[in-house]
Amino acid sequence: MSDFTSGFWHLFVAAVALIGIIGCAIFLWSQGGATYTIGQTTGHSWDENLAEFNNPLPKWWSWLFYITVVFSLVYLVLFPGLGANKGILGWTSHNQYDAEVDSAKQSYGPLYEKYRNMPIQAVAADRQALEMGQRLFMTYCIQCHGADAKGQKGFPNLTDNDWLYGGEPETIELSISNGRQGVMTPHAFLGEDAIKGLANYVRSVSGLSADPVLANRGRDAYMASDCSTCHGVDMKGNKLLGAPNLTNNIWLYGSSEEEIIRGITYGRNVGDGKSTNNRMPAWKSFLGEDKVHLLAAYVYSLSNK
Repeated sequence: MSDFTSGFWHLFVAAVALIGIIGCAIFLWSQGGATYTIGQTTGHSWDENLAEFNNPLPKWWSWLFYITVVFSLVYLVLFPGLGANKGILGWTSHNQYDAEVDSAKQSYGPLYEKYRNMPIQAVAADRQALEMGQRLFMTYCIQCHGADAKGQKGFPNLTDNDWLYGGEPETIELSISNGRQGVMTPHAFLGEDAIKGLANYVRSVSGLSADPVLANRGRDAYMASDCSTCHGVDMKGNKLLGAPNLTNNIWLYGSSEEEIIRGITYGRNVGDGKSTNNRMPAWKSFLGEDKVHLLAAYVYSLSNK
């Protein structure tokens, strides 16, 4: 309720809550004094012989409704529900969350501390640690990388030991902690013919079928342009930049000529609405160092059996 600048809304919400509860109580009381004729129907019937009798509710059932009214009034006294009134217990969802977090830290803190200073390779060899890391992965990572960690279009496979930034334990932990922001600059200025040649050249280098004439033209374009600045003269990429290896037939967005042309033309994640987002979010501030450490060990284990 603090988001509202007018005190009217505080009174409005409180009035709606109280009027609703009091209205229910009055309705129940009025029905308690109604006259019923046992065995007489209301005149409504269905399917020829299914009739509605004018019988009162059992007393125990009526008292259940009265109990709900009393419970509602007691609840509004103890907890927030009447507009900005905080209730005599002063309960808030923030306080409950903080209490649950503190309780979890006390329960699991010693367990996290056990693995905190262990090398990732050692953590990855611990069965209990791997189970904890797997649960973290299933909670926070499968939306992008999949339950089998084999990724999908635009999201890397974490099981094949092919790493854009490196698969060393410390590098994996750094990637999870701080995230990654990959950028492929657009090259539409090269022209359609040169881009088509580049796409065929890249396909041929990775062992895919390609037009030899276009591939030959693309090789000249690759050497003449700035492609080798990121991907290297040998086309094996640069892990410092996250530039992929173009020779191993492992593709983040697909290996079709059309998809490669799209990547060269529009780039990746340059904010023009045409390129594809290439961002890995940072998890350190959300999960904390201990959970990131366990998660990194689990990811490391996926490609290091």
